[in-house]
Amino acid sequence: MFELVLLADEASVEALTDALIDSLHALSATVEDADAAAPDEMALFGEPDQPPPRAGWRRSRVLALFADEVAAQRAATRLLAGAASPDLRIEAMRAVADQDWVRLTQVQFEPVAISDEFWIVPSWHAVPAAARRVIRLDPGLAFGTGTHPTTRMCLRWIAGQAPERSARWTRVLDFGCGSGVLAIAAALHGASGIDAVDIDPAAVRASSANAAANGVALRCGTPDAAQGRYALVLANILAAPLKLLAPLLCERLAPGGTLLLSGILARQADELAAAYAPWLRLEVADEDDGWILMAGPAGS
Repeated sequence: MFELVLLADEASVEALTDALIDSLHALSATVEDADAAAPDEMALFGEPDQPPPRAGWRRSRVLALFADEVAAQRAATRLLAGAASPDLRIEAMRAVADQDWVRLTQVQFEPVAISDEFWIVPSWHAVPAAARRVIRLDPGLAFGTGTHPTTRMCLRWIAGQAPERSARWTRVLDFGCGSGVLAIAAALHGASGIDAVDIDPAAVRASSANAAANGVALRCGTPDAAQGRYALVLANILAAPLKLLAPLLCERLAPGGTLLLSGILARQADELAAAYAPWLRLEVADEDDGWILMAGPAGS
C-alpha cells in the first residue's frame, strides 16, 4: 500500500477528503493538525458535552491510503491539476509496510486490575496469578473495556459493595451496556435477573457474546426491553444524556434501590445532582482522573 500525505487549509480540507474517498479511490483518509507539537498547535475538540472551539485546524495534514503506488500518483496528479486552493501541496508519498493490525490492537489492551482479586483480562492474555474473579473481554466490540476511569469506578463500586448488597440485587439494569462489562461484573458478584440494554445493536450483540464467554446469564436488548423496577440501576454514559434520562432511570429504580451513574466530569456534579433532585439525592461516590461516580439514594 502507498500513503499520500497532503497539506491543506481549513477551507478546503472537507472537499479534499470527500474527493479522495469518492472519486480518487483512496482506501482511507485521515486528518490531523499540521501544527501539532508546534507553537501554533490548536485544540480542536471540546470536552464532553461542549462544542468544539472551531470546525477545523488552520492547516491540516491529510494522510490518504491507496492500494498501490500508481493509484497514489494518479490521485496526486489529479489533485494538483484541479486544486481549488493554492495552499494545497504534496508533502510526501511513501510505501506503507504491511502490519498485523489485530496484534497491534491487542498489544494496547492489557489486563486491568479493578481490585487485588478482580481483573478484566483480554481473551488472548493469561489470567494473572492474583486474580480470583475475572471478566474475559475482547476490545473493539463496543464501549467498555475496563480501562477508562468511568468504567473502572463502576467496577470498583460493584466489587466493593457486593459483599453486603448483592443478596438484594435480584433485579439489575445496565442502561447503555456497551460491551456488557458492568452487567457481567454484577453477575459475577452475585446479582441476578440482569437486563443489559443499549440503543446500538452492536452493543447488544457484544454484551450477549461477552456474557456467554464469561458463563453468566444476561437478558440483552434495546432499551424498551427494560421493564418494571430494579434494585440496582447502572448507567455509564455521559452527563448530557444522563440528565435527559433522569425521569426514565428513576422510574426504573425500586424503592430502597441504588442508582449508579458515571461518565460525569467532576465539574458537572452539581448539574447532575440538580437534574435528579426531584427523585433522589445523588452524591459523589468516587473520583478518578477528573471523572466522578455518583450514587443515590444508598450512596457509596
